[in-house]
This record gives sequence, C-alpha cells and structure tokens, in this order.
Amino acid sequence: MSTSLAAADPAPQTQIVMPPPSIPNTVDYIESPSRDLSKTKAFFTALLGWRFTEYGPEYLAFEDGRLNGGFYRSEKVSSTAAGSTIAIVYTEHLEALRDQAVKLGATITRDIFSFPGGRRFHFTEPGGSEFALWSNK
Repeated sequence: MSTSLAAADPAPQTQIVMPPPSIPNTVDYIESPSRDLSKTKAFFTALLGWRFTEYGPEYLAFEDGRLNGGFYRSEKVSSTAAGSTIAIVYTEHLEALRDQAVKLGATITRDIFSFPGGRRFHFTEPGGSEFALWSNK
C-alpha cells in the first residue's frame, strides 16, 4: 500500500498471518477462551510481542513466531483450578516478565516456583484465562 493510500484510509489495517507448515503428530494450533478479546490482544502484544489477526468480534488469531493459535470470545475461561490445559510460554527473563505482566493487568495465580528443569509462574491475563511463563535460567 502506498503512503498516499494509507494516509487517505484511516481504518486500521489487519495483516493476515499465515501459519507455518504443519508437521504430522505435533501440536499445530492452540485456542483459548477470553472474556475480552481486545484486552487479551493488547496484553499479549505488549508483553510478548505477539501479532494478531482479527476475524470479527468473536475470534482473534495470534502468531508468536513459532506456534499459531487463537482466542475465542467466551464467558467461560480456562484455569488449572478447573482442570483446564495450560499454555506455558518460555522466557529468559522470568522476573521481568512477571512484573510487566502485573503492570499490564495480569493477576498472579501462582508466583515463581522451581520445578525440575527450571522455574515458572502462573497468571490470568486480562481476558480471564490462565497461562504460565517458564525459564531454565
């Protein structure tokens, strides 16, 4: 799109993110519920730099550089307390991302703890679902 067209069109442009090639017998895509897709998008964009494609008011796809997935609008959210699966994201800066997550509106559900091979913490993002960040550092 040329500069003159972009300046004339004030509507935000959505870039469609193409998924990486599928590999048999591997996790290919992951979806999570969110009570508020705009808050979820803003949170993960600011915290982890994820890119998003909006597919209307009920669905939001993400690309994190390795795995693609999506968020669907739902009043029910996922949590380990309810027996849900949890997505765990790797970072080399565990404490810094925990602090940033809180500043961006996350609620820590389990603070940093050690396990064989590393450390992690759990949090709910502003859309309500639980995730974790882990590090081997």
